[in-house]
Amino acid sequence: MTECSQEAFAFAAHFSRQVVAQFDGARMTTDGGGLLLRQADRKIRLLERAAACFSDGRDPERITHRLEEMLAQRVYGLALGYEDLNDHEELRRDPLLAVLAGKRELEEPLAGKSTLNRLELTPSAGPSEPQRYHKIRYAPEALDALLVDIFLEAHREVPAVIVLDLDATDLPLHGEQEARFFHGYYGHYCYLPLYIFCGDHLLCARLRPSKQDASAGSVEEVGRMVRQIRQRWPHTQIILRADSGFCREELMSWCEANGVDYVFGLARNERLQVEIAEAMQAAQAEHQRTGEAARMFVEFDYQTRSSWSRPRRVVGKAEYLDKGENPRFVVSSLSADAWAAQALYEELYCARGEMENRIKEQLHLFADRMSTETLRANQLRLYFSSLAYVLVHALRRLALAGTEWATAQVNTIRLRLLKLAAEVRISARRIWLRCSQAYPWKHLFAAAWSALRC
Repeated sequence: MTECSQEAFAFAAHFSRQVVAQFDGARMTTDGGGLLLRQADRKIRLLERAAACFSDGRDPERITHRLEEMLAQRVYGLALGYEDLNDHEELRRDPLLAVLAGKRELEEPLAGKSTLNRLELTPSAGPSEPQRYHKIRYAPEALDALLVDIFLEAHREVPAVIVLDLDATDLPLHGEQEARFFHGYYGHYCYLPLYIFCGDHLLCARLRPSKQDASAGSVEEVGRMVRQIRQRWPHTQIILRADSGFCREELMSWCEANGVDYVFGLARNERLQVEIAEAMQAAQAEHQRTGEAARMFVEFDYQTRSSWSRPRRVVGKAEYLDKGENPRFVVSSLSADAWAAQALYEELYCARGEMENRIKEQLHLFADRMSTETLRANQLRLYFSSLAYVLVHALRRLALAGTEWATAQVNTIRLRLLKLAAEVRISARRIWLRCSQAYPWKHLFAAAWSALRC
């Protein structure tokens, strides 16, 4: 490539003024709002505790990039919108990212793509043959427990009831990754991760092959989480909520044996539709009379012919629309005294649709970047995206509560609050970030800063 020696770049004049660009300004960053993320991390100590879930077998005297710095660099990078390791070839010279990562000598570069790649290609935490280049390991069970701990610590008072939402989604694959399989429903090769949320809090992100049922492994994941939650909140009622992909005997019987309630979607069949046939006729008559959508609710005890071990409470929605019948069913362990049929469906079950927005936020944090060869390394990438989500959500709940961005999604927070251009000046005593006077959301930046100081 020809070396450019040009120092000034003239453009078309603006009336009587010349327009000239030069690359001789101070060092700049486009991520000035990242300091708020750093402050939020100081509140919950996320990255410090995440680093404790790793073991570093490198010779301390030969280390240039500490584990804590690399982990922070990767997670902050995702939160700030940098999805690939290639991005870090330039980011490693960003003075603000060095501050976020905890680099003491700001003139020294951060880790490059090759070093970060070795971090991701961590071997298993158990005994294995020595590897020359991959000496950093992580413990999945420790990271799993950390996500639940952060959720528990976010509550100042013990809640009487919590609802855990379970869902699976597809992460498309475009290479020869380990455990890749074609999924007929989604129509491509993919992984099928299991997500568990409680409101906006992420409690589990488990990467799985797609050649299995959507509910596979959910008993084990829910079991460990319930045990951890009950150690702190022994009297809190726990309700599981999910679509019909999780309506399985194994999960429902485990809930019933362990004092956990549930409300799951139930796939329709002829027997179920017979149970609501009379209500459906009434809904059709109401629709014909008013011209509006009509719905009625029926509840009854139901047991499958072979797969269920016992009868269970089912609520059926008999709905008639312009396009015709729209029957829906849910099965629940909750009693009619606690939740009447209509409230169970409309207020409790239908609220699970909000989880779709939480999964979209994971994609905004590049949880779909599964291009590493091994399942274990891709699981670590999923953990990094999960930690980035927890960090941004901590900023949302601690700093933006009560503001117009209290419910803003990750990409909105990133675009408007974190992507803040600033001049970086470093002296012996201070690190200055000089931001534009024209920044339109200074009042929200100030409110977030004030909240995080408390």
